[in-house]
Amino acid sequence: MPVRFMILLFSVHMIFLGGTLLGAQDSPDFMKAREEAVRILQDLIRIDTTNPPGNETKAADYIADVLRREGIDSEIFELEKGRGSLVARLKGNGSKEPILLMGHTDVVGVERDKWTVDPFEAVIQDGYLYGRGAQDDKDMVALNLELFLLLHRANLPLARDVIYLAEAGEEGTPHVGIEFMIAEHWDRIACEFALLEGGGIPTRNGVARYVGVSTTEKVPRRMRLIARGTSGHGSRPRPDNPIARLAAAVAKVAQYQAPIRLNETTKAFFSRLAKISQADEAFLYNHIDDVVIGDMVQENFRLTNLMANSVLRTSISPTIIKGGFRRNVIPAEAEAVLDIRALPDEDIDELMAELRRVIDDPLVELIPPSPDGRPVAPPSTLDSEMFDALEDAQHEVYPEAILLPTMLTGATDAAQLRAKGVQAYGIGPMFEESEGSRAHGNDER
Repeated sequence: MPVRFMILLFSVHMIFLGGTLLGAQDSPDFMKAREEAVRILQDLIRIDTTNPPGNETKAADYIADVLRREGIDSEIFELEKGRGSLVARLKGNGSKEPILLMGHTDVVGVERDKWTVDPFEAVIQDGYLYGRGAQDDKDMVALNLELFLLLHRANLPLARDVIYLAEAGEEGTPHVGIEFMIAEHWDRIACEFALLEGGGIPTRNGVARYVGVSTTEKVPRRMRLIARGTSGHGSRPRPDNPIARLAAAVAKVAQYQAPIRLNETTKAFFSRLAKISQADEAFLYNHIDDVVIGDMVQENFRLTNLMANSVLRTSISPTIIKGGFRRNVIPAEAEAVLDIRALPDEDIDELMAELRRVIDDPLVELIPPSPDGRPVAPPSTLDSEMFDALEDAQHEVYPEAILLPTMLTGATDAAQLRAKGVQAYGIGPMFEESEGSRAHGNDER
């Protein structure tokens, strides 16, 4: 857990809440704070909150005990038994609206036989802390808790209330977490700004390239392809074999690239990224939509830069195929799942019409997405007091880097907050750019 990232978070709040940084003699002991945050993170990882079933109240109870020892009251809210979210508050003078520090306590499942360490033991090896949730999202839960404690211990005069939320259900069951809190307990978390997961600080050879702050994210939508035909004996091939027709449709969809479309965040991202990139990379970033070589640039991204390719357009990935039940039986039906990550302004009806044109097979049906899922929400603005504070803190703590607004290709509960009118910004710690993220992966660290 890099000390500099903890200093960054504290610096944001000194700039944002107090107007100036503390003097050196008044600053917290960040090495001591780091050790405390690491212990908290280890304790949280050792509490198995795999979703399903979640059991997030166990983590909430642990956090409540930490806060209680500091004399800080908290509340735990449960829609379903054992699926609790914790809220605590530091009071300001009310001259400005509150800020929310947020992280989710649930984690995705693990393939234990694929891990080299126990995923719930929080082992530290070679300078890394391993465990499910170490990167998504118990690190943010622990860091925001440590920041909350530092602000409390400093007894600073605050213009804003600072709210801490350790929420349940982010990994696929937001109805028990952020949606429950917004619908039933909005008064406990109502805020102007929020800081949560979604950003990161990529490094090359240990040196920070940029501080990425997510201001918007793509919208997850699931569609299904269903191919239908006539069942029969496998010894007599049929022209309407659903598996063959589905395979052809999936191949067409996999090769399809939706048109690129830049927004405020992605325009600023690529423009700023070009300024800190080597000449060959900068050339590509500066010619994304060039009328002459734009297609060549985009093909380069498709093959070599998966992040850039996905950020530029609505992406479509076939992820599941199901069909058949015996090797000698042609089935009557086969199905594929498409994981679609839509740009925030995507017209889903138009996208479906285009996919049907691409597939061009009346025996393959495209099923529209269900109405549930994270809402479409406007991006958080780049012209806000919080974004300015983040940029000022980046200059203070990472002077060798630059701050970049980013569009997250995944999804977080920032979507529900933005839909409620909150200016939400995703942040995250350092990681080696060549390795990328291990969130949801084996040996997460």
